[in-house]
Amino acid sequence: MDHHHVSAGSYFVGFSQPLVLEAFLATCVGLALVDEDRGVGGLAHFLLPEPVSLSGDFQPEKYASTGLPLFLRSLCDAGASSERLRAFIAGGALIGPVGEVDISLNIGGRTAERVEALLREQAIPISRAETGGVCACCLRLDMQSWACRIDPADPIPAAAGPPAAAPRPEEIDLALERLQPIPQVALKIMQMIEEEQEYDVRLLTAEIRKDQVISARTLKLANSVTFASRQRIESLDHALMYLGIHLFMRYVIAAAVDGFFEQSASGGYSLCKGGLYHHAVGTAVIAERLALLTGCAQPALAYTAGLLHDIGKVALDQYLHRAYPLFYRRLSEDQALDFIQAEREVFGVDHTETGHRLAARWSLPESIAESIRHHHVPERAPRHGALAHIVFLANFLMSCFRAGLQVGASNSALLAPRLNAIGLSAVQFAQIVDMIPVNLFDSEPETAIPA
Repeated sequence: MDHHHVSAGSYFVGFSQPLVLEAFLATCVGLALVDEDRGVGGLAHFLLPEPVSLSGDFQPEKYASTGLPLFLRSLCDAGASSERLRAFIAGGALIGPVGEVDISLNIGGRTAERVEALLREQAIPISRAETGGVCACCLRLDMQSWACRIDPADPIPAAAGPPAAAPRPEEIDLALERLQPIPQVALKIMQMIEEEQEYDVRLLTAEIRKDQVISARTLKLANSVTFASRQRIESLDHALMYLGIHLFMRYVIAAAVDGFFEQSASGGYSLCKGGLYHHAVGTAVIAERLALLTGCAQPALAYTAGLLHDIGKVALDQYLHRAYPLFYRRLSEDQALDFIQAEREVFGVDHTETGHRLAARWSLPESIAESIRHHHVPERAPRHGALAHIVFLANFLMSCFRAGLQVGASNSALLAPRLNAIGLSAVQFAQIVDMIPVNLFDSEPETAIPA
């Protein structure tokens, strides 16, 4: 049975076939509609209740108010009858614990309400609805049996044997030593970005050519969906000429980080293949957009900091793999328990501390090292607080609106003052969400790296 991921801002309509549609949902809302008599059904994934503005890259499918009518029309065009349709709704989780900014932040609740209201207008019965709460879920539609399931996004595996012991400090040290570091050429580029140095293009491309793996990965990214339809890029010189120096350097760093994240174990922090890397790319893109929006940080530096914020998880991943049942149960049982606190309970250390140690080993720029260490508590960053706040918000948004990539939970505690720290407010939250490129929620990380 094949599986198809329905990403935010899209829908899928089809006939009876051996296919399972899936939508991983946190704040987003998923809607499955089925007409069993006609053998037609589909699944839609809505990001927001209604358009924030009609400017920019407006895409009607990502809003409940405009996307649901399109989804319904597509089903009817395929032969479904609106009188026979049954609906299943999931998602719309609250963002973190209930607090003073809930009215501004309860985007998921408002999206769910809009979906239900539109279904009532069309007299479409809701067979099952599981919305709200604070946990992510997965809405699954079997296109052959037309059965619809709503499961936790982070299934708890059966514990085998006694509980895993916390790793000893020397084991963490050994894990750090065994990791293959990010290539030197990428580290040099990061330093150039941080110091805003002038770039010698010939020396830069000559340095990249020395690393065949990075060269190949960079060309793969350059020939991603964004550019494949225009002209195939065959060499680094061609990529540099076609993309320009700044985008070219971003692709080199993304290629280097891709190789680093491949060292993470399967079934640890990552809930799907490449989940950690996809989350990193998404956080990087959002951080860059936030830097442009606020003017509080250099966009290229924000992108790099977002890309590297979770590198400590790669070192801890092997230990989470064996302690996953205990770790996830602690998060599920105690909603007040912070993700970082849960890591410290299980490992004796958290991924921000471990990532900061890696940053020191690699001599990463101070601003990036600080954002790695403090992206969960940005107000503690001693010198580069604005960058840490941008990475915090980018990570938060990616966790809220692209579930199913990695273990973790969003927490809105102190969100209002953290928005204020970079000149934003809770009232603007829907606008901030609306600026996120829809392709960021696609299943392939390469499609999330914009031109």
